[in-house]
Amino acid sequence: MSERHTALRSMHDLGLAAWFGGSLMGALGVNGAAAQISDSTQRLPVASAGWSRWTPVNAAAIGAHLAGAAGELITESPRVMTQRGVGRMSAVKTALTVGALAVTGYSRLLGMRLEKAGNQPVEGTTEPNYQTPGDVASCQRKMKVLQWTIPALTGALVVVTSYMGEQQKPGQVFRGMLGRAGGMMSAPKTMGKIAAMGAAKRRMAMAD
Repeated sequence: MSERHTALRSMHDLGLAAWFGGSLMGALGVNGAAAQISDSTQRLPVASAGWSRWTPVNAAAIGAHLAGAAGELITESPRVMTQRGVGRMSAVKTALTVGALAVTGYSRLLGMRLEKAGNQPVEGTTEPNYQTPGDVASCQRKMKVLQWTIPALTGALVVVTSYMGEQQKPGQVFRGMLGRAGGMMSAPKTMGKIAAMGAAKRRMAMAD
């Protein structure tokens, strides 16, 4: 546990930082700036161009984060098995990662549809106006929600990662291992009590 895994941690943290920061800046910066363009038919193309330029960088960042996360999970697997609470937080982190990946992928799919829509009149990147075609407006409404869902999920990943870093402190490791050991020692006693209760019920049933 004292070994260093600087490369894995750097891939994990830098990838997650770019994923979170890029999604937040895109929602506020790219989409917000595009909405200020006076020609309503140029708002979608400008925003789409910005997101298209960011997509390869975002994909690389996500790939680096996933590679780092997988490597950390492998190197920290002894703690997952022996330290109480680590396995639970690993499951939470995995669920958030899967959710963020799904939302990011679907958001990109909608973005490609908006890009193909061309020079449609809109109020903003995620806000239609009365002239916007129905299919484009539907994509925009979905994007309006997803643009904030991605930074929310990746931000939660940052928080969970910070918490898991706290779990690596020597005192936390010691208490977690004691808690796991205590739980394993109490398990046979608990099973014995359950078995004894079952036997007592059977005896009472036979007496009746």
